[in-house]
Amino acid sequence: MHGEYKVPGGKLVVVDIDVEDGALRHVRVAGDFFLEPDEALDAVNGALEGAPADTDAAGLAARIDAALPQGTVMYGLTSEGVGVAVRRALAHATDWTDYDWQLVHEGPQPPALHMALDEVLTAEVAAGRRPPTLRVWEWASPAVIIGSFQSLRNEVDADGARWHGVDVVRRISGGGAMFVEPGNTITYSLSVPEALVQGLSFQDSYAYLDDWVLGALGDMGIKAWYQPLNDIATDHGKIAGAAQKRIVGPGGGPGAVLHHVTMSYDIDADKMLEVLRIGKEKLSDKGTRSAKKRVDPLRRQTGLAREAVIGRMVDSFRARYGLTEGKVTDEELSRARELARTKFTAPEWVARVP
Repeated sequence: MHGEYKVPGGKLVVVDIDVEDGALRHVRVAGDFFLEPDEALDAVNGALEGAPADTDAAGLAARIDAALPQGTVMYGLTSEGVGVAVRRALAHATDWTDYDWQLVHEGPQPPALHMALDEVLTAEVAAGRRPPTLRVWEWASPAVIIGSFQSLRNEVDADGARWHGVDVVRRISGGGAMFVEPGNTITYSLSVPEALVQGLSFQDSYAYLDDWVLGALGDMGIKAWYQPLNDIATDHGKIAGAAQKRIVGPGGGPGAVLHHVTMSYDIDADKMLEVLRIGKEKLSDKGTRSAKKRVDPLRRQTGLAREAVIGRMVDSFRARYGLTEGKVTDEELSRARELARTKFTAPEWVARVP
């Protein structure tokens, strides 16, 4: 069995293993990481040899830590990263390069239609009728998008939203509220087969699916990192938030994962504060006293036009994994429009948690 895992912000770990009588055998760990001294690699292999095959990643990491020679230095590698690679091997996980990725980047769409497109396209990936897809959104109007489980009245100032002409929609994933305006926001979705994140914990899947964009930001001169559970941050503040939803495949079979991210290219902080209710508890949890300091736009950090930032992100993804131009099919768009009408603009959904 073969498993690979790119340690977020680090290097690739590759594991080849067999399982005999419920235990790991013939363990071979490799990768483009740095490890000193040389015998530390033998210690890693030895620590995993004979481990029960049902040991979780944390348990495997503990075995490795206990076996490493004193003074071992790992660069681009962690014990838990090795454990995750083992779990992915055992789960027969796939890799990014196993797929023919498709890019969908079309004209501006209403907020409710974006919510519906996420659900429809991810369901199509789960059904095997659509390849894994990177979809870049364009917004037709300003909006507040609240998480699936958030209280509408607690998150949104209804009067402020009406005054500023801001649509309020609820997405199918959890997480917090987002304030978006055309031209000021970069939003993208990944609709991926469940097999791509097999062997990863829920938290690890966020870091794994965000890693490519950290590389893209790095190429633009931004030192960014994944901040658990679902933020992308820099020294100047948060620049993006992610959310996920698992969609079951036909007949309860293997499904797909929707991973979508909203990045602040620019922001009208005063307007945001008139539309969103940002409580003191949320601010204290983020270590800041001012909501205006919570989000730091990409425009200031890159000095690039929004279209240039998106272009560089897409180019980075293409260079890593390959990417062909695609589009939403007529059938997918028809289904999404119907779903936007019957679900995502319906009060029963938008206010399902009043």
